[in-house]
Amino acid sequence: MCRWLAYSGEALRPATVVLDSQHSLVAQSLRSALGAETVNGDGFGFGWYPDDGSEPALFHSTEPAWNDRNLRELTRSIRSSLFFSHVRAATWAPVQQTNCHPFRYENWMFMHNGSIAQFPTLKRDLTFAVDPSLYPHILGSTDSEVLFHLALTLGLQDDPVAGVGAAIRHVEDVGRDHGVPSPMQGTVAVSDGATVWAFRYSSERRTRTLFHSADVQTLQAMYPDAERLKLFGPRARLIVSEPLNDLPGAFIEVPESTVLRVDSSGYHHSPFLPES
Repeated sequence: MCRWLAYSGEALRPATVVLDSQHSLVAQSLRSALGAETVNGDGFGFGWYPDDGSEPALFHSTEPAWNDRNLRELTRSIRSSLFFSHVRAATWAPVQQTNCHPFRYENWMFMHNGSIAQFPTLKRDLTFAVDPSLYPHILGSTDSEVLFHLALTLGLQDDPVAGVGAAIRHVEDVGRDHGVPSPMQGTVAVSDGATVWAFRYSSERRTRTLFHSADVQTLQAMYPDAERLKLFGPRARLIVSEPLNDLPGAFIEVPESTVLRVDSSGYHHSPFLPES
């Protein structure tokens, strides 16, 4: 499938986590310990919100993340207080820039690790459910991009939890109509530039892994000699497909069927159980 991370907090250079961590996202693209695929080399994406409050900027490439000099240049040069990054292991959709995450609509970003089972069979019905005004914004051929625009159609901009939940319920309804018993799999991240929502859910309740970082000040007290922890401010928060280091207690697993909201006040967990 894929690996991804989302960062929110004090502005920092994204390379701090995308490139330079012990088990950075780029390292995971070459060797993932917890992923469905060990190697995630079918392109990558990086999206960030400039601190002037404008819409997010995107950089996509079909190069493997470990082999792209531009990613290194970019993430070592800019500073951002909220960014997404994603490395891809293609299932059936081709390797092309328009199929790389994150996806964007106005001030919203979206990325997904997982799949809609038998998507070619369900694609027509799911795509027809997207609002006609949104359909021209679907540029690629992935199930993830259709899921994003389906969530936009069903109210994501007004209520992200309800919008994503309604989209997943629709995927499950269409799946049942086509004899696909467990169509939804994956972790999803969504942001409006101020808040991040991360979802861990699958129809069979056996979802890809998802973790968030522990409180930075607590970790700094636990590991006073860990120089890397001094790079992060007290509001720094990471959501990741798998931990970025081996420090005990540094990352906490997000429970199955949970939505995690991250804002200036911290982490907030809620059950996420779309009705079947």
